[in-house]
Amino acid sequence: MSSIPYLDAATVDRLLPWSALVDALRAAFITPPIAPPRMAIRYGEQGDQHLLVMPAVNPGGLIGVKLVTVHPALAARPGGAVRALYVALDAATGEPRALIDGPALTERRTAAASVLAAQTLARPGASVLLVAGTGQVAHALCRCYAEVVRPRRIMVWGRRREAADAMAARLAAEGIPAEPVRDLGEAVRAADIVSVATLSTAPLIYGADVRPGTHIDLVGGFTPSMREADDALAARAVIVADGPGALETAGDLTQPIAAGLVDRAKVKLFDDILAGRTEGRRNDDEITLFKSVGLALEDLAAAELLLARWQAP
Repeated sequence: MSSIPYLDAATVDRLLPWSALVDALRAAFITPPIAPPRMAIRYGEQGDQHLLVMPAVNPGGLIGVKLVTVHPALAARPGGAVRALYVALDAATGEPRALIDGPALTERRTAAASVLAAQTLARPGASVLLVAGTGQVAHALCRCYAEVVRPRRIMVWGRRREAADAMAARLAAEGIPAEPVRDLGEAVRAADIVSVATLSTAPLIYGADVRPGTHIDLVGGFTPSMREADDALAARAVIVADGPGALETAGDLTQPIAAGLVDRAKVKLFDDILAGRTEGRRNDDEITLFKSVGLALEDLAAAELLLARWQAP
């Protein structure tokens, strides 16, 4: 077997333009590949370490499997808490096509999915963005929103003041004007779109702070014990999940459902909205809440776009 090419983070960043990736994800949600539920294995003394296995198959294109590890205790290390590798195979022959830097692929497709949701669910004219979190995904969210949505104001918040300052400075160096904010509640009250990318186990966004018409994007919580928003917000919002798995695994949904504050049957699925099978936002006063846990179809769509551009003459 010949050596398998490895597409590193710089290649992923260079060959996956935001707008094209958003369009690829839209198509993948409307016409999805074969993608069984994500396998999640918890381990470690505290049970807070995770191995995630995310396969997907496009019979006319690629087979892809993403292997992800999450170590919350190591969130401060370079690159953050998450490590990942994506394996791409030719669906017709089974031959390996490429190994892809997993964190870079994940960051870009996660940000693109959030921006696609905002395009679909945020009220027209939404122009003030708040990003809560200072990790790599939060940085990618700012970059994708800046290019595709073009908000007139971008605020960034972090638990550590110096981290928010550093991210705002890094974005400014890339030509993206962003301002660090200290008071999260005050920033939420000023925002049209709130995007949260953390590993929090306690709510950060409170319903009492959210104005009518706001779009909330919850990216980080992917286990039943993780929360980024409180029950009051869940009870007020029109909730849209990226897939049915979020109803089983995401604490921002499982906990208010268990408490009887959210009717599981009324949670909408993103693919149904994109395909026109159900409506999303109905008026400018509704609060919309998009809960993503990440789907294998997103990784596969990103990998197929990446390889097509990498192999283009």
